[in-house]
Amino acid sequence: MGVRRKGRENALKVLYSMDLNPVSHKEACMHVLNFGELPENTRAFTRELVKETLERLDEIDGHIRKASLKWEISRMAAVDRNVLRLAVSELTGKTPKPVRVVLNEAIELAKKFGGEESGTFVNGVLDRVRIDLGMES
Repeated sequence: MGVRRKGRENALKVLYSMDLNPVSHKEACMHVLNFGELPENTRAFTRELVKETLERLDEIDGHIRKASLKWEISRMAAVDRNVLRLAVSELTGKTPKPVRVVLNEAIELAKKFGGEESGTFVNGVLDRVRIDLGMES
């Protein structure tokens, strides 16, 4: 598994754990990243993605709110909500990543860790975010 894919997976675990047990992002990162052997570049990418997502959470949630017409963020499944946050963070970050890669990775994370409809839900919301941001797929 690539550095970024594993980093995204671990970032999801950090955000998810913070949803269930409110602790600092540093503490949540420590717990997730100390479980198993991970190369330092994966750890660094995970920490960077979590930090950037949390620093811009209001902005990111605003994009999600606008795109998820009938769903309040607080009522979304925790996995779906945090997959969306990570993806929107990457799409709107200071160094945006290729749109197709971000969307595909988010959908795969949702399918792997979410419910039966998570992949479809995440795909729909992120496609709407992409359109709202004027991005090509």
